Amino acid sequence: MKIILKILVSSLAVFLAAYILRRVHLDGFPTAILLAVVLGLLNAFLKPLLVVLTIPFTILTFGLFLLVINAFIIIVADRLLPGFAVDGFGTALIFSIIVTIATWFLEALAGDKKS
Repeated sequence: MKIILKILVSSLAVFLAAYILRRVHLDGFPTAILLAVVLGLLNAFLKPLLVVLTIPFTILTFGLFLLVINAFIIIVADRLLPGFAVDGFGTALIFSIIVTIATWFLEALAGDKKS
């Protein structure tokens, strides 16, 4: 149940970010759900490898290179998913920042209610 809530929250964040940015094209909410799943899989499998390979850049930039990795993952998702398109690296960078902030905010709203 927790994974479904996480996917829905991520989908809402993706949908919101695509609505805010004109240079991000999303076919609809079902595509946002699929994009959230694809991003989750890419973040689980590809991102750790990229982080390890770019440790020197990450250290030199005080962690800011992780934003570049996030933007690269958005570009990979753009290539994999036909209903999603990002017009450039800068847009992917801004999109990833908005999605991260929106996801954090929505997860804080949803809260983890433990009895």
